[in-house]
Amino acid sequence: MPVVPVVPAPLVVEELAQAPFLVTPTTTVVVDADAELLPNAVLTADLLGRVTGHAVEVRYAELDAPGVVRMRLADDLPDGDEAYRVVVGSGRVLLEGRTPQALVRAVVTLRQLVVELPDGGIEVPAVRVEDAPRYGWRGLSLDVARHFVPVADLKVLLGMMTHYKLNVLHLHLTDDQAWRIDLPSRPELVRRSSSWSVGGDPGGHYTRADWDDVLAYAEARGVRVVPEIDVPGHVNAALHAYGELTPSGEPAEEYLGIDVGFSRLHDDLPATHAFLADVFGDLAQMTPGEHVHIGGDEVLTMDHDEYGRLVRAAAAAVTAHGKTVVGWQEVAGVEGLPPGTVVQYWDTREDPAPFVEAARRGARILLSPGSRVYLDMKYHPGYPLGLEWAGHVELLDAYDWEPATLVEGLPPEAVEGVEAAVWTETLRSLDDLTTMLLPRLAAVAEVAWSAPERRGTEGFLDRLSAHGRHWDQLGFRWHRSPQGRW
Repeated sequence: MPVVPVVPAPLVVEELAQAPFLVTPTTTVVVDADAELLPNAVLTADLLGRVTGHAVEVRYAELDAPGVVRMRLADDLPDGDEAYRVVVGSGRVLLEGRTPQALVRAVVTLRQLVVELPDGGIEVPAVRVEDAPRYGWRGLSLDVARHFVPVADLKVLLGMMTHYKLNVLHLHLTDDQAWRIDLPSRPELVRRSSSWSVGGDPGGHYTRADWDDVLAYAEARGVRVVPEIDVPGHVNAALHAYGELTPSGEPAEEYLGIDVGFSRLHDDLPATHAFLADVFGDLAQMTPGEHVHIGGDEVLTMDHDEYGRLVRAAAAAVTAHGKTVVGWQEVAGVEGLPPGTVVQYWDTREDPAPFVEAARRGARILLSPGSRVYLDMKYHPGYPLGLEWAGHVELLDAYDWEPATLVEGLPPEAVEGVEAAVWTETLRSLDDLTTMLLPRLAAVAEVAWSAPERRGTEGFLDRLSAHGRHWDQLGFRWHRSPQGRW
């Protein structure tokens, strides 16, 4: 069977002895008269139109004829809200999903199946793909605090995530250098602490209209947004905006370097708890998703008891608004966190025992091992972008690991999912981001989506080989890994 270049690897791929589907000026996307599916139909028509260079019509009909891409909801699929089916044959395409979100996964699989012929024609080979993800959380954590990422660039990255069936965009919105989201209760945060990025590069922030725009764009692509306000450390931007958060009552100096661990909130200041209630309350009300991230990492100048009190206070501010708490791995040692808290594991140098114990107390574990999925790590020594504290991460480093056995003693059923991360201390532009994300993001996406028995290095590299041409067509800068087959 020829290589079917679908990444992540599907559950079922079957070649059909039928004619391929030819995309022509008369190709039509057909959907039931159901407004719920209209965004999916428009997304499909736009995708095919971009490939062919001409508009593709969307129609409400029960039409099943040659030249038609038929979209519908279906129940006879693998379990899960993202289960989908793609059937191509006899000059037709059928896209089915359990939910509208699942149909987005079917749409991007169709895009990956598209073949551009030497004569300029466009076809899709006759094939049946049936699929569902292994994990329900397949994410990308993006640091917009160290270097600001404008809305237009966020949308490009959301498109990339969608193409590889990632479904969570985790935005690290605050840090020592800047505060990137305008909150109604605390307007000075963006007025005083959003203008710059690391090294004095230009900054910026998201207005309420920007935030709503990003949320809507992500939702249409089956991606939910998890916002992070990092406390009780990484807070110099907040201390710069509000002096009452410091023991002296004076605002902290602005900081545009990349050191960590020096800033902190203070549990004994009355302003601290009001601040936590305000900012997490605002963020929870502005964000429709289930999760809000409270940070909790790299607090190096605070004793354990005070740290625990502040983490619990932040968690209470989140749960007061009906949201589920997410925190970096350091929160695993805090007693009294709400059941179901998501603990994000990132530093593989640390003793895993607290994460195992947290899971036994009811926590869910999100895997982001720095040595595998921190995609701001340099590809190799001397690479011009990125950092090296977790080592060097080439394409196969991001691929050749197994989530179920990463943390010794952790029950596999406690794993919530997998999330890549990209930190922007050294990344100043969209070109920098795409260079560090591609091709490694595709590798992480397959680890998160595909069952172990469907994964394998040789098959992955074969399927990925065609994707470089797609990235080139989109104008992305990317790393031509020597481990790939481009």
